Amino acid sequence: MPLRPDVAKQLHAVYLAKGIWGTTAIEGNTLSEQEVRQHIEGKLEVPASKEYLKQEIDNILQESNRMLTMIAGQISIPLSPERIKQINAAALKGLALEERVIPGRIRTYSVGVMTYRGAPAKDCEYLLEKLCGWLNSEEFNPRDGLDAVHMAILKAMIAHLYIEWIHPFGDGNGRTGRLIEVQILLSAGVPSPASHLLSNHYNLTRRDYLLRLKAASESGGEVLPFLTYALEGFLEGLREQIAYVRTLQMEVMWVNYVHDYFRGQDGRSAERQKWVLLDLYEKAEAIAISEIDKLSPRLAKAYANVSLRTLMRDVESLEKEELITRKGKKIRANQALIAQFLPICAHHPPMPDVGA
Repeated sequence: MPLRPDVAKQLHAVYLAKGIWGTTAIEGNTLSEQEVRQHIEGKLEVPASKEYLKQEIDNILQESNRMLTMIAGQISIPLSPERIKQINAAALKGLALEERVIPGRIRTYSVGVMTYRGAPAKDCEYLLEKLCGWLNSEEFNPRDGLDAVHMAILKAMIAHLYIEWIHPFGDGNGRTGRLIEVQILLSAGVPSPASHLLSNHYNLTRRDYLLRLKAASESGGEVLPFLTYALEGFLEGLREQIAYVRTLQMEVMWVNYVHDYFRGQDGRSAERQKWVLLDLYEKAEAIAISEIDKLSPRLAKAYANVSLRTLMRDVESLEKEELITRKGKKIRANQALIAQFLPICAHHPPMPDVGA
């Protein structure tokens, strides 16, 4: 079932915010996921001392949107050392940095994270060239039942891991590596919401993420444990997205169903009953009939000057038409009316063809 434009837009906004929150929170940004979403919507105000937190968000947002716009316009974005430098410059734009850190420039000094030391500065340029040559080689072409999207997922994770190992920049290496993941996934046709899942996974499992990176470096280059960890998180994220999409679709279908049902019906009774159905759907649990007028301001106003008998007639009418289910003194929206129109979805669905 294709997504309605409004559902697709909401899905993109939610998971874009999750991904941007994830990749910046790992680096110490203290804005919450909700605040990141508010900022993306232009609704967040912070003290002047925290403006840099918004700048960090803006940098990732702008680069992510730039990638998406180019790919949607069928403009190829080659993976090259210069492109990696551009991504780093974008991630660090406008931020206060140590004097020796130059956005988009390969470092000329040693760096480290915890006990890990990055590659020697004199080797970074060469290592980036070798990395890009390998990632662009036939080794990542489809093979043995693995299509272009499958190989791109592996390629994205490996690119991220190797950027962390090389650590070519004075700052922003993590954000650079995770943005490269996004670019590779988008370029392979992975939908934008799914392209940001890995950053969210790394943040939600931050301790494990850092330990996996450390273990990979200390193993002498064994990538399988990190790939397994990343793939498991990616699949969990996809399952969560499928469930979320299903919820959004059901909500949209319910609203449409209710409006269609009452189309052509005039009068205050029909209007009240329509509002009851729309506002009741938003409640996860059944509610007491006596609480109907507390569901929303419009229902409070609608039932303010009518008798309890009138309210009960509305409930009985909705129950008779099977628009609600009733158990004792509690009612809930009859979601089964629209659930039958949605595709059957297992509790743990298989990985979808995200390249479709």
